[in-house]
Amino acid sequence: MTSSALSPMVEKLLLWLPLGARDRAAVLALPHTTRCMRAQEYIVREDDRPTHSCLLLSGYAIRHKIAGNGGRQIFSIHMKGDVVDLHNSILRRADHNIQTLTEVEVAMIPVDAIRKIAAEHPLVGQAMWYETLVDAAIFREWTLNVGRRDARARAAHLLCEFGIRLAVAGLGTKNDYILPMTQEQLADALALTSIHINRMLKALAQEGLIERTKRSVRILDFERLARIGDFDPRYLHLDRVSGAANA
Repeated sequence: MTSSALSPMVEKLLLWLPLGARDRAAVLALPHTTRCMRAQEYIVREDDRPTHSCLLLSGYAIRHKIAGNGGRQIFSIHMKGDVVDLHNSILRRADHNIQTLTEVEVAMIPVDAIRKIAAEHPLVGQAMWYETLVDAAIFREWTLNVGRRDARARAAHLLCEFGIRLAVAGLGTKNDYILPMTQEQLADALALTSIHINRMLKALAQEGLIERTKRSVRILDFERLARIGDFDPRYLHLDRVSGAANA
């Protein structure tokens, strides 16, 4: 594949559909500008009318909303290869926030160019549609996680998901990776307090399921952790990725 800043986008879309050479070349040729952003910067704010879609080239970002009482709920975490606001090329007005979690490098692609390539290269359009559908599947699973699982299961489920997704993105293995979230951010993702998160992580470590430092996580018994977390990776729709569950 020709080297390009947009290569991570092609690699991600290829998870969903087998794009041909012309389709891949069209994605790589999309107009874009690259920029670096500090941690905690907003890529998109609620009620914005974004003119660009943002491809993450490095680092991590989150989607979230702020309740009237000031509480924050994180809906998902995004990593290299994710086009984190692809849907805004259609919806036009943002209904939530997208914020950097770490320092990131991004490629900003005009939404008009996203619409054009979807029309002129239908398979690319289908792959991008698939991407948004997988995002929706992850949202549903996170809703189930905070709504119907206990605190221990929520934490276990999140650790399993990160392991699988980071392995597929080439950013770690399912059993050994850097966790890019603070305890406060984990609390906002799991609808718990920071103190409760700390207790759950300590409990999982005491049970011999994980080892952790400030940020790194080693999963010592993935199968047992998955059972505790009620984790079934089918919602990630990675069945096309050879060995994803065993990465």
